[in-house]
Amino acid sequence: MPHDPHYGQRSLGDLAPKLGELTDQVLFGDIWQRPELSPRERSLITVSALVALNRIEQLPFHLRRARDNGIDRDTLAELITHLAFYAGWPCAVSAVSVLRAVEGEPTP
Repeated sequence: MPHDPHYGQRSLGDLAPKLGELTDQVLFGDIWQRPELSPRERSLITVSALVALNRIEQLPFHLRRARDNGIDRDTLAELITHLAFYAGWPCAVSAVSVLRAVEGEPTP
């Protein structure tokens, strides 16, 4: 997924313009662009943090971004499975449901 330089303003700016600006300029414009970690590594870290913190509202965006950054479905499923033992079963089960929805898979 190529970085949309106005994502924050479009998704947050109407209600929280400064948060939108910080999202665009600092988070995605600076932090995600730093060369010390690859986009793939940043996606693995971000998805792990969101799963562990049970932040399922932000998870779909970052799962799609992870796929665009070269992380396949099986790797994401393995990441979630691994996190079940560190972040808790409910966090992992919720993340599997979100991954299933992002992948367009029906719930069994």
